[in-house]
Amino acid sequence: MGLSSTSKREETAMAKPWLSTVEKLTEFFATDQIEASARRTKFVQRASKITGKLFLALVTFGRWGAAKTTVAQLAAKAAQLDEPVEITPEALQQRMTVRAVAFLQELVQTAFTKLHTGDTICEEGIFAPFPRVHIADSTGFGLPESLAKEFPGAGGSGSTAGAKIQLVWEYKSHTFDHFALIPWNVPDSKYVDTVVELAQAHSLFLFDLGYFKLAAFATIAAARAYFLSRLNHQTTLREVVGGRQQALELAHCLARETQPVIEKAVVLGAYEHVPARLIAIRMPEAIVNERRRQAYAVAKKRGYTPSQAYLTLLAWNLFVTNVPAPVWSPQTVGIAYALRWQVELVFRGWKSGLHVATLTTTTKYSTLCYLYGRMLLILLTSALSSPLRVTVWQQHRELSMFKFVRHCQAHADPWLHCLFRPPLQLITFLSRLCATAERLGRKAIRKRRTSAQRLRESLGRQGDFFEPALALAA
Repeated sequence: MGLSSTSKREETAMAKPWLSTVEKLTEFFATDQIEASARRTKFVQRASKITGKLFLALVTFGRWGAAKTTVAQLAAKAAQLDEPVEITPEALQQRMTVRAVAFLQELVQTAFTKLHTGDTICEEGIFAPFPRVHIADSTGFGLPESLAKEFPGAGGSGSTAGAKIQLVWEYKSHTFDHFALIPWNVPDSKYVDTVVELAQAHSLFLFDLGYFKLAAFATIAAARAYFLSRLNHQTTLREVVGGRQQALELAHCLARETQPVIEKAVVLGAYEHVPARLIAIRMPEAIVNERRRQAYAVAKKRGYTPSQAYLTLLAWNLFVTNVPAPVWSPQTVGIAYALRWQVELVFRGWKSGLHVATLTTTTKYSTLCYLYGRMLLILLTSALSSPLRVTVWQQHRELSMFKFVRHCQAHADPWLHCLFRPPLQLITFLSRLCATAERLGRKAIRKRRTSAQRLRESLGRQGDFFEPALALAA
C-alpha cells in the first residue's frame, strides 16, 4: 500500500528537519498577511504600485545581494520582476517614512513569533536537566548622527549615534527567545533586567561579564531557575563554612592554592546575598602572561598601576553558578560556559554576510528601514540555519554560519523573484537552497577540530554526572 501525500510529507520532514521551516517561511510571505500588516500600520492606505510585499522584498532581499545598494538600483529590481513594477527612485524614497518603519517592525515581530518557536533539535548532553538554556549577548555598531536622538551612542570618543542588537539564543532549539534593536548607550548590565523576565522553573541562563548583576541573579533564583556567569572581581564575597559565613579575600586565597580547580560555597553581594558556587579554574601560563601583559598596557594608557590582587586573579577563570554540585561538577561548569562563544560566531556571520553595519544612507527613516530590513533577514536566515545545523551534524560535519549566510546572499535576487510567484515555487526554491547549503555550507575538513567539536566531545565524557540531574527537570 502506498503512502498518502500527508504521510510522505511527514516522512520527508523527519529526514529533512528544515522542511517544516520552509513551510513556515512560505506562510510568512503570504501576500494577504503582508498586505493586512501594511494596512494595519497605514503604510498602505490606497492602491499603489508600491505594495507592502514589494516594499518588504526590496528592503530585504533587494538590498542584500551587494553590500551597498542604492534606491535607484532597488527601483530597477522592481522593473525586472516577472510582472514588472515601474517606480521611480524618488517615489520609493518618499515611502520610507515612520509608517514604513512601523510596518517593518510589525513584520519583525511576526517573523520572531512564527519562526522562532522550535522544539529541541540538538543533542542535550550536559544540558539535559534544563528545559531551556538561554544565552544572552549583544553586538553594537555606529549609526548616522541623524539618529542620535533615537539611538544615542556610547559617548566618549565613539559615534554620537549607535545601536545594539540584543539577542537571547535558546540553545536547545537553536531559536531566539528575545531579539531587539536598542540604543547603544543602554548597558548590558541594565538590559539584563529584561532578559531575566524569561526565567521559568529549571531554565538556565549563561551570561558574560557585561550582564553581571546580582539583582538579576536573585530574580533568576527566585524563579527556581539557574545562572552561570563569569565573576566580577569587585563583587563582595562571603564563604560559607559549616553553615556560617565569613569574609573571603579571593585573591589572597587563590595565591596560596596549588590545585588546578577550586570550588567554594559563597554568598554574592553585600546586600543581595545570593547563594552560589564559586568555581576557579587555573589557566595555562601562556594565557596568564598574555592577560597580564594586556592589563599592564591598559593601566599604562589610563595612568594607573594594576593591583597585585587583580594580577593574581588573572591566573584563573572564575565562574559563579547556582546549579547544584550533583548536577554539574566544577569541570563541567567550565565546559558549559565555553558554549557561550558560539553566539559570537553568529554575530560575525551577521556582520560579514548580512552587512548589518554597512549603512547606505544617512537620513533617519531610510536608515531605520535598512536596519529593520536587516533584522528581518537575520530572523529568516537564522530560522533556516537552526534545523540545517542538526542535519549537517548528523552527517558528522558542522555548519558554518558564515558560509550559510553567504550562500543565501548569493541567492538573494532569485529569492526576491520567487516571492511574487506561486507558493509552490517558493517552497521548491527554498528546499533547493537548503539542500545545496547542506553540502556547500559545511565547515572545511581539517586536522584541527573546531571549537564545537571539542566542546561536544567533552560533553560526551560527562555522562556519569547525569543520572542524579534528570530529576531537576521533573
